[in-house]
Amino acid sequence: MGQTVADLGEFGLIALLTQRFSQGEHVVVGPGDDAALVRTRQGHVVASADMMVEGRHFRRDWVAGSDVGHRAAAQNLSDINAMGGVAHSLTLSLGLPPDLEVAWVTDLATGFAEEAALVGASVIGGDITSAPQVVVAVSVLGAVSQAPVLRSGARPGDTLALAGRQGWAAGGLAVLGRGFRSPRLLVDAYRRPEPPYAAGPQAAAAGATSMIDVSDGLLSETGHIAQASGVAIDVRSAAFEIPEPLHAVAAATGADPLTIILGGGDDHSLLATFPGDLPEGWTAIGTVAEGEGVTVDGAPYDGPTGWRHF
Repeated sequence: MGQTVADLGEFGLIALLTQRFSQGEHVVVGPGDDAALVRTRQGHVVASADMMVEGRHFRRDWVAGSDVGHRAAAQNLSDINAMGGVAHSLTLSLGLPPDLEVAWVTDLATGFAEEAALVGASVIGGDITSAPQVVVAVSVLGAVSQAPVLRSGARPGDTLALAGRQGWAAGGLAVLGRGFRSPRLLVDAYRRPEPPYAAGPQAAAAGATSMIDVSDGLLSETGHIAQASGVAIDVRSAAFEIPEPLHAVAAATGADPLTIILGGGDDHSLLATFPGDLPEGWTAIGTVAEGEGVTVDGAPYDGPTGWRHF
């Protein structure tokens, strides 16, 4: 067994991890002081936070430390993306079992830094403590150059549209839950999502009236837009192209591939509503009308709509 977290100690581990986090020009004070200091650009500052708990959000026999790092960064960066913004700073706090190998933790830090680099964000601080299982807590700051896009702006007559992959991560989770490792494309999608980071600012510039990232499930997130906006949204099942790997998973599990798409999360695709033409890369999947709630093809949907935390 390699060197463990207990062998290295809290401050030794912090020093080792911070070597992996380069700092952008906006960072005045990074890791090492009581708090970080960053310069803010003109416009709104947007902030979010999220957690991942071993056994609840990931299993170490399913994903490598680097995968956990990518996933933890992606789910937070995606929240800023869903406001039409771009993240610039993250903090990373870890609860770690004392017997966990340091190599696993440094792999996590490397994956986290690699994902942050995709949008030019810096890891500016965090914390480490002992815990019975791995806990990853992240805070993120970002900026928007125009008014942020909220969940509450959808209006009757808008088009509901999707950007990014949808159902791939859920298909990968279904595969892993059955003890398999293929189709590899879906397993990799679960391990390392690919959020459409350019699509959020693009949608905001194109006049999106509402937006949300799909972390828990497509229909679940659509419901958040409908409720916050006080509208009804109908999703069209024929709008989705079902990739071959999802057909394979559905055949192996006896599930309808459409249920994987409609109820799946963790791809961190984006949902937005638009009053006019859609930007390139966005696909129309539904319509907004007066009323309340979410339907599929004009009827109530009784299948799974997304992940439940409790």
